[in-house]
Amino acid sequence: MKVVITGATSMIGVALIKACLSDNCEVLAIIRKDSKKEYRIPDSKLLHIVYSDLDELDELTSYSNNWDVFYHLAWKCTSRQDRDDPICQEENIRTTLDAVNLANRLGCKMFVGAGSQAEYGIVRDVISEETPTNPLTAYGMAKLSAGMLSRRMCEQYGIVHVWTRIFSVYGINDTENSMISYAIRAWNAGKKAVFSSGTQMWNFLYEDDAGKMLYLLGAKMVDGGVYCIASDTSQQLKLYIQELAEAYGSGAMYELSTTKNTSQVELRADIEKTISAIQYKPEMQFENGIRKIVEVKKRKGFDGNTK
Repeated sequence: MKVVITGATSMIGVALIKACLSDNCEVLAIIRKDSKKEYRIPDSKLLHIVYSDLDELDELTSYSNNWDVFYHLAWKCTSRQDRDDPICQEENIRTTLDAVNLANRLGCKMFVGAGSQAEYGIVRDVISEETPTNPLTAYGMAKLSAGMLSRRMCEQYGIVHVWTRIFSVYGINDTENSMISYAIRAWNAGKKAVFSSGTQMWNFLYEDDAGKMLYLLGAKMVDGGVYCIASDTSQQLKLYIQELAEAYGSGAMYELSTTKNTSQVELRADIEKTISAIQYKPEMQFENGIRKIVEVKKRKGFDGNTK
C-alpha cells in the first residue's frame, strides 16, 4: 500500500507513519517548509518528504497518480486561543477540500480525514458514530463542516470517504499545553499541579494505538463512513491524574478543585464499529503508557527532542 499523509510531524502523524513503515508501506509525508518537528519523522527508504504549506496543496502537481490512501491530519489554529476563532477555523475547511483534490490527482482510492470528538459537543452518555453532532466551538463546527463537504467531494470523485472522530490522544510527542505535559512540567520544576475537580468521565488513547487504528482503516479498505478513534475504556479524569502522579513518583504534588463544573466535556466512547472494521483493539494500558512518557520527560525534559 502507498499512502500520503498531511500533518506528518504531529503526534498522531508520526505514529501513523511508524505503523505504515512497520508494514512496509510507502509513505509520502507532506510537511511545512519551516517545520521544527521534522526530526520526529523516522528515516526509511520507504518514506518521501514533500515540503508544502496547507495553502499550497494545489501546487503539488508533479507526482505520480498511483497512490492508494490519503490521510489528512493537518489542521491550523489548534491553540486554545484560536479554537473558537471562526475566521481562523474556516481556512481549515478550504484546505481539507484542497487535500481531497490532491488525493484525486494522486489517484487515491480512499480519503481518511481527522475529525474530532468536539463535533459532538457536550454529551452525558456514551458517544458512538450515531450520536447526534452539536459542536459548541468554531473548531468543532469547522471539523464537522470539513467532514461533510469532503465527503460530498469524495462522492463526486468516486473516492471512499472515511471521517474519523478522534478522542483524547496522549503520548511522548504530545503538545506542551496538554494536561499531562502541564503536570509533568510543573513537577519537574518542583511545583504543584492544579486541576479541575476531575469528576468528568474521560478517555485516553495512546499515540501508537491511534496510529495503528488509522493505518488499519486504510489497509483494510473499510467501508466509507464515520469511525470513532478512542480507547475502549473510560474513567473519571481524577483517576487518570492519580495514575499519572503515581507514575511520576516523589515530587508529584497536585490539587483538585472542590467545585464541580457541570459544563465540562465528558468522553466515553463506543468503538465497536471501529474494532469490528479493523479487527484491532487498543493495546496500551494508561498506566503503562504514562510510565513511558514520564521516563522520557524526566530524562529529556520539554526541549522537543524526544525522537
